[in-house]
Amino acid sequence: MLHIVDDEAVVRDALTWLATSRAIPARAYESGAQFLQQVGDFDAAGDCVLLDVRMPDMNGVAVFDQLLTRGLAQRMPVIFLTGHGDVPMAVDTLKRGAFDFFEKPFNDNQLMDRVQEALANSRRAGDTAAVHARLATLSTREREVLDLILAGKMNKVVADQLGISMRTVEVHRAHIFDKMQVKTAVELAGLLK
Repeated sequence: MLHIVDDEAVVRDALTWLATSRAIPARAYESGAQFLQQVGDFDAAGDCVLLDVRMPDMNGVAVFDQLLTRGLAQRMPVIFLTGHGDVPMAVDTLKRGAFDFFEKPFNDNQLMDRVQEALANSRRAGDTAAVHARLATLSTREREVLDLILAGKMNKVVADQLGISMRTVEVHRAHIFDKMQVKTAVELAGLLK
């Protein structure tokens, strides 16, 4: 989902049209405060924000700061749009994690290409976060078994190294595969590479 935050209705409408012309679902907000009120209502993975720098009430940099504070900037890349930007502002926001910075008027194709790249990054970040969340559900013993499985050890060797029965290793292995949502050790290794 592309989130368009701009105080100008014409810009919001044009950007929404551009996004939908590339089959990118879009939602528009007329203020940063309106966007931030709704940001908790959706999963940020697979999302991107087009954010105007100058808006009344709360400017785009303040909205970006809120996203950073909430830990959403990685899973929800921000592309700034401005007609009043300057080099120090662009450098500062990019150093702090903004995905890109465009000056109005901008090239439609270049902007939408960057939006698609940002959306792909967001999906990857969401996938990585999901894998880490699944890893966090593993017990200490399951983590030990996991490490040995990833090292290519057979159940018998894992059992000998950990001082447990082969049947216990098989149970841990089944729990690991279930929690990590995989069917084979190869699939598990691919997930964790």
